[in-house]
Amino acid sequence: MDIDEIRSDTPGCASVAHLNNAGAALPPRPVIDAVTRHFALESTIGGYEAADRNAAAVQNFYDAVARLIGARADEIAYVENATRAWDMAFYAIPFADGDRILTTTSEYSSNAIAYQQMAAAKGVSVEVVPDDPDGTISLDALEAELVKGGVRLVSLNHVPTHNGLVHPAAEVGRLCRQHGVLYLLDACQSVGHLAVDVNDIGCDLLSATGRKYLRGPRGTGFLYVRREIVQMLEPPFLDLQAATWHAPNGFEVRRDAVRFETWERYVAGQIGLGVAADYASALGMPVIEERVLGLGQTLREELAALPGVTVLDRGARPSGIVTFTLDGHEPSTIKAAARERGVNVNVTNPISHGYDPHALPSAVRASVHYYNTENEIERLVSVLKSLV
Repeated sequence: MDIDEIRSDTPGCASVAHLNNAGAALPPRPVIDAVTRHFALESTIGGYEAADRNAAAVQNFYDAVARLIGARADEIAYVENATRAWDMAFYAIPFADGDRILTTTSEYSSNAIAYQQMAAAKGVSVEVVPDDPDGTISLDALEAELVKGGVRLVSLNHVPTHNGLVHPAAEVGRLCRQHGVLYLLDACQSVGHLAVDVNDIGCDLLSATGRKYLRGPRGTGFLYVRREIVQMLEPPFLDLQAATWHAPNGFEVRRDAVRFETWERYVAGQIGLGVAADYASALGMPVIEERVLGLGQTLREELAALPGVTVLDRGARPSGIVTFTLDGHEPSTIKAAARERGVNVNVTNPISHGYDPHALPSAVRASVHYYNTENEIERLVSVLKSLV
């Protein structure tokens, strides 16, 4: 991996040390160019006409994302963000009274809200699987719950946004297959960060965003739906993209993952997301993963050596997301001080992680990507030293 070349391909690297990739990463030049070229074309010949002219680039999105995650193109749907992709999958599942949903302590609160809404509407129960001592979902506890029966869905976030760990997604998939249970993986923070292969993981459904580690445009995302289960899922709403109208009162839902799409979309963003997926594939996800996890470990070690800093990350396998506090300083103050010096970090909030008994009031989150450097890590460390 030629870091100098990658950074020269990333205009934002010239102006900021961007350690907020779990929020939104800096896009590379090919993504920027693809989006701006299509938008410029729309402005000169019209939106419909531009989509027709760039139909091959629009279609490339499906092929590129499928290659990236080991799927088939007909298993991919373009959705405007990861939350909506997750929602389209979750609300399509035919829940019934008494069904059980198993999730984790590190679940994102947006998903938890959906669970509670389904519990009220359909009478399902939502059960949080306990952690191992290191904070990772307990596979033994998960298996014990699956053995009890009645589980309709296991819903797992691959990489939580706030505590630096990576859940054992493939091991969870193995248990779900053994017990014939649907498996929904929230890969919002892992696609583009880790090597993700849906066949190795064994998930039935996977949702992801473009703006984070994939380095795609904001306002883009995708949903993977395993071909064998597509037709058992009824999307919560349909339009002429998802179904065919048979006048005067009939319709036929598509038989592939496009049944989860809507006709209107951010076409320039879809093209850009396909380019971003190709960009990651060209670099190689195993190489990207090694680089990101290595930088994450370097950052943890540098932070742990500072007086007053507490690194909060948990899990047997750490990610590129690093969370910490500094004695006597509010995380928001640290974020502001870092930004004044051209370093981007973010703040985690426990309201986003309602099941986590270990969540602190708030913490600083620094999330590295492969285009970051050790020098940029030192810039953050220097900010903290100045506050101490």
